[in-house]
Amino acid sequence: MAVREPEPYDHLFKLLLIGDAGVGKSSILLRFTDDAFDDHQQSTIGVDFKVKMIEVDHKRIKMTIWDTAGQERFRTLTSSYYRGAQGIILVYDVNRRESFENLNHWLQEVEVYSTGGGREIVKVLVGNKVDKERMVPREEAEAWARSKGMLFLEASAKTRTGIRQVFLEVVQKILDNPSLLTNTAPGRPRVNLQADAAAKGSGGYCC
Repeated sequence: MAVREPEPYDHLFKLLLIGDAGVGKSSILLRFTDDAFDDHQQSTIGVDFKVKMIEVDHKRIKMTIWDTAGQERFRTLTSSYYRGAQGIILVYDVNRRESFENLNHWLQEVEVYSTGGGREIVKVLVGNKVDKERMVPREEAEAWARSKGMLFLEASAKTRTGIRQVFLEVVQKILDNPSLLTNTAPGRPRVNLQADAAAKGSGGYCC
């Protein structure tokens, strides 16, 4: 059997999905990579990742998108996952006020574990599950994101609303920042997927 050649790409980006358990990080990932949705997703244990290839500005971008567990007992696993990331997608559930109020905690984690305190990393705030009743006003979330220098989008993994736009916005912002493109071209030192994958916990997805 012929060995399948890997698809060529111009840049390899590492993106992280972070936020409380149950806000829909895994559903966002599954919808974007496989265009699928499962109402009965199980919570992620440790971390999982998927690979997705897209084209932006005539550049082929290979993304490794990491889905991290939101439960506190898994937080000690996460410091290594921030290493080498160019983009952070911070997710809350518009139907759960608590998940919005915990955003400062997640942002602090980014600052602690990311290179350079996360100042260069592209960060986007995503209000997920807009197909449900809203407990967090859009204006409030938008103002919070603006105060932190973050992009803001709302989405629904269930209805597909805004999902592709989230990833396109992040990729575009990374491409616009030359300092984030260091070591992302093929043949350059980059994220060691095998080492990271070996360290990750097993488990499925979180709704």
